This record gives sequence, C-alpha cells and structure tokens, in this order.
Amino acid sequence: MRRARQALLEAAHRALEDRPWRAVRMADVAALAGVSRQTLYNAFGTKEGLAGALLRRAAEDYLAGVDRALGAPGPDRPAAVALWTLRAARQDVLVKALLTGHWADGLPRPDRRPGSRGRTGGQPPPTPEELLALVRARTADATPGGAAGRCEIALRLALSCVVVPVPGDDAADSGALRLVREAARPLG
Repeated sequence: MRRARQALLEAAHRALEDRPWRAVRMADVAALAGVSRQTLYNAFGTKEGLAGALLRRAAEDYLAGVDRALGAPGPDRPAAVALWTLRAARQDVLVKALLTGHWADGLPRPDRRPGSRGRTGGQPPPTPEELLALVRARTADATPGGAAGRCEIALRLALSCVVVPVPGDDAADSGALRLVREAARPLG
C-alpha cells in the first residue's frame, strides 16, 4: 500500500502540473498511478484527503532538503539553507504556497477545519509560520554560534525573493542567489 500511496501522490502532483486542482479528477490520478480508484479512495478517502497528503509531502520534501543543506560545511550552512529554499520554491508551486501562504488559483488549499480530514485522518500541512519554525529549530541545532542568526537573515532574504522575484531573474545562478550568498557570508 505504501508504494501505491507514493505513486498516487506523484500522479496527483503530475496532474496538478497540467491543470488546476479543481479539474484534477480522482479517476485520472488513479489511472496515472496505474492503480484502481478504490485503491486511491482507500489510501486518501476523498479528494481533500489526497490534497492534504500532497501538501504534507511537499512540506516533508522541503524539510528534507533543509536537512541536506545543513550538512554543508559550517560557514556555508546559512547560504545552503536559503539557496535550497529559493530553489525549492521556484521548482514546486506547492512549496512556494506553503512557505508564503499565497495559494494561487488552481492549487489545492489546506483544509484546517476540525474533523475535515475524513477517515484517513492526518495532520493538516504546516502553516508558513509553523514551517519556518521547523526550519529555525533545525538550523539552531545544526549551526554553531552566530550562524543561526545569519541563517535567519539569509532565509528571510530568500523568502523575499520568492514573494517578489527579481525582475528577469530565472537563471540557475541568478542575482537573487548571489544576494542570498552575500547576506549569509560570515563576517571577518
């Protein structure tokens, strides 16, 4: 069931790349994943349950990238976390929405109503504040001395570039990435 669940989440994400969430049909997601609709409903209960799982997975994947970035050499950790944040938000509209709280038209939205997650349960995806608190906690645990403060500054700069992109800035080593690197550089 775990493999089918992952295939369904990947299929839902692919379907979302092609059309708005409101036009994504459960039957299409099941077909893309190569499983029956019953398997899809057994795994997620409802389309809202699938949306919640898709958003939680995007948050988990982002945090896994933060953990990888924190494996960089000590002085490079703040820039690595901020650069990962900028790249992840550029590559995945769900990560961007989770980080900013801006749910563009056509994206699934988190359902935070009590009891709304159906029989599959599950926690709602984190709010932007909760997600950044998780990043801060990981950063504080992994960075010595003043690096946590530099990481906070670099992360906030990266998020500002996510919210208000630098005009014409879409290259892999962009002006925004250079700004983040500069802000995260240790003094001295």
